[in-house]
Amino acid sequence: QVQLVESGGGLVQAGGSLRLSCVASGRTFSSYNMGWFRQAPGKEREFVARIRWIDSSTYSADSVKGRFTISRDNAKNTVYLQMNSLKPEDTAVYYCAADSRTYNSGIQPWEYGYWGQGTQVTVSS
Repeated sequence: QVQLVESGGGLVQAGGSLRLSCVASGRTFSSYNMGWFRQAPGKEREFVARIRWIDSSTYSADSVKGRFTISRDNAKNTVYLQMNSLKPEDTAVYYCAADSRTYNSGIQPWEYGYWGQGTQVTVSS
């Protein structure tokens, strides 16, 4: 079992930065693939970025490439999402998620068995 708690959301002006954190409980965090997703009002949950546990390889959605960076610190049971050059269209609730299976793509919500409660990110124009 893994429990996830996100933090770091808030209100920021366009062009600004935020760093989201997701702390996981449990002793096996280092063997979980971790992902970030977001959901804007009236829209489906969409993939943002993921990081694999086995080699720390990352993959990001085209909409955030070059602006967002996912990373993890296994010693702190934490995954981060550094968000730079934020745009109003980045406004959403951001969720972190954990997947125990090594070679899933990591881009589909149904691949993840554990989810945090979400943190709101609002980017003003």
